[in-house]
Amino acid sequence: MQVRGDSGDVVARAGGVEWTSAFGDLDPGLFPMLWGLIPYGDAVFNHRQVSLLLAELDRLPAACGGDWVEQARELCQVVEQGSHRYLWFVGD
Repeated sequence: MQVRGDSGDVVARAGGVEWTSAFGDLDPGLFPMLWGLIPYGDAVFNHRQVSLLLAELDRLPAACGGDWVEQARELCQVVEQGSHRYLWFVGD
């Protein structure tokens, strides 16, 4: 996971998502932000989407949890505290 600016510069970074098959079971109606994550592709969240992502992290099933959740929260704060910043989930 990374926070990048408009020019692509990395502002902050953390570990990655601990991917499990439980992500495939997420209801896209309840978890539209997280449902968009895939293990081999990138996903980018802008300032407005980060607030939705934070709400989803609050109700994330334990099967999808792990250290990455707190790291994602911290990176969301970095996005919210600056302008023209984006949270990137970088796939393999």
